[in-house]
Amino acid sequence: MTAALVLLAFVMPLATDMYLPAFPQMTGDLRTDASGVQLTLTTFLVGMGLGQLVLGPLSDRFGRRLPLLAGGAACVAATAGCALAPSLGWLVVLRFLQGFSGAAGVVIGRAVISDVAQGDRAARLLGVLMTLMGIAPVIAPVVGGAVIGAGDWRGVFWVLSAASLLAVLAAAVGVPESLPPERRHRGGIAATARAVREVLTDRPYLGHALCFGMTLAVLFCYLGGASFVFQNLLGLDVARTSAAFASVGIVSVAAGTAVTRLVGRFTPASLLRTGLGVMVAGSAALCALSLAGLLNAIVVLTLISITFIGISMASINAAALALDRVPRAAGTGSAALGTVQSLLSAVAAPLVGLGGEHTAVPMFTGMALASLLAVAALRLAGTPGRGAARARRADGGADRGSAVGTSSVRGGPRD
Repeated sequence: MTAALVLLAFVMPLATDMYLPAFPQMTGDLRTDASGVQLTLTTFLVGMGLGQLVLGPLSDRFGRRLPLLAGGAACVAATAGCALAPSLGWLVVLRFLQGFSGAAGVVIGRAVISDVAQGDRAARLLGVLMTLMGIAPVIAPVVGGAVIGAGDWRGVFWVLSAASLLAVLAAAVGVPESLPPERRHRGGIAATARAVREVLTDRPYLGHALCFGMTLAVLFCYLGGASFVFQNLLGLDVARTSAAFASVGIVSVAAGTAVTRLVGRFTPASLLRTGLGVMVAGSAALCALSLAGLLNAIVVLTLISITFIGISMASINAAALALDRVPRAAGTGSAALGTVQSLLSAVAAPLVGLGGEHTAVPMFTGMALASLLAVAALRLAGTPGRGAARARRADGGADRGSAVGTSSVRGGPRD
């Protein structure tokens, strides 16, 4: 099941990263500038955020498999459309549809894990899922660079379309229905809206969700500007740019693997705080060096790698602590979590292009700011991680399938 979920969710980071080395090429082909090309990343992220907000609650009502497979099939069609897009406008629209439909694999995958595990076990499974998904940033730029070298950026979307189809077939075979009929809510749109409102008004959940979102906004500041920094400032060609993306991805995967081994030995809360500290230190150093004009390839890649270690530690544990608050509405909780992350990332990505294609200051300043905002969000959450556990002990194994429209979605009393 985990392998199938990973393959399904794998398409989203591939769709994010695989065409990044082609950004400079796309500006000429589509007759646009850096911000125009980055808009295709922004609309993809907005689509993914809104898709999670719709598909997650739907999976609480209709079960996990139907929305999962329907979203995956639509993603295959939208991705093929991106390969045929005749203009920037069409590509922007199709990227939105690709993100909206492909969100099913991300949001419902997290909900399935929440259906079958809680606490440290859920953190470990989420860590496995996110770590294996982290292989995509390693593979994507290398494969993308090879495809672009052999043809052009459109070939990237044909490859993504084939990968999407393979992922849907794997999900059809490997992902069982984890939400039986008696645990689904059938209150309609009003009950769904009420569930979303109750999730978002739970302060510890909201704090950890915002922390998760700002942590990944750091990542998308990097993704939105790194190709221009690597090629225009550091003088790397497409092949070396792909290798630079891959090296950072390898560090991210290694860090995520280490985090999953540390869960159980250290609490998710302590790992989250440590990750945020590392992320702030790395991004602040990059910001200071860019302002001083002291950047070189080795220093940049070293500090970015350090920042990514913090991102891996913080994102995994922030997600686990957020979902642990809403065991009775895992689909809604996962949807809200993903929507917050996607929308914050969508804002971050184009902002780094406003300074032009020949400066690193916007990218590294954005990373540092997002890191500090992640720390502020954690303070909003208060003392993390205990409410859901207390509620489960108090419930004494009470039915987790209570209708969302008639009972609280919170894991327990506010911390």
